[in-house]
Formats: sequence, C-alpha cells, structure tokens
Amino acid sequence: MTEKLQILVKVEPDGATHEMVGREAWALQNLVRAGEAGCTPIDTPGPRWSHYVFLLRKRGIVVETIHESHGGPFAGTHARYVLRSRVRILDEIGRAA
Repeated sequence: MTEKLQILVKVEPDGATHEMVGREAWALQNLVRAGEAGCTPIDTPGPRWSHYVFLLRKRGIVVETIHESHGGPFAGTHARYVLRSRVRILDEIGRAA
C-alpha cells in the first residue's frame, strides 16, 4: 500500500506550524524546492494547481500568481506560482504519489 505524502511545516517568522497531506503537501514541497523560479502546470505537472494554491492561501501561506503567455499549437496563458512566505519543512512522512 502506498503511503500518502505528509509534511509538517513552519511558516516564518510567526512560527505557525501546519500539517499537510497529499497533493497540498506535494504542491508546497515543490514550491519550496523551486524557490524564485516558481512552478507552472507545464514544468511541474499536477491536475489542479490552482486548487492546491487556494488551499495553501486559506492557511495564510502567501503564493504569488504570475500570468505568462505561451505559444505552440495551444497558445494561450498559464500561471506561474511563486512561494512568497518563508516556509521551513520540519518533517516529511511517506512519499508523493
């Protein structure tokens, strides 16, 4: 049986801690790793990035959305999400699906 990813994070400087499970944990973990480059659904595929960011924002975690244009056969725009809160991952349990 596959264990869901679970992380415990601390938002600095206020010190609030949050336990996150599943895709919400996966999204925050990717945002922390990406740093200033941020994440897009193109370079870090995930089915519902906008929802994961919504959940993080509900917890008070600041994530900036930058709208970018892209070309190709399905030209349009996409979002780049950049973590603006200082977050430290304290513990990781399990692994991403």
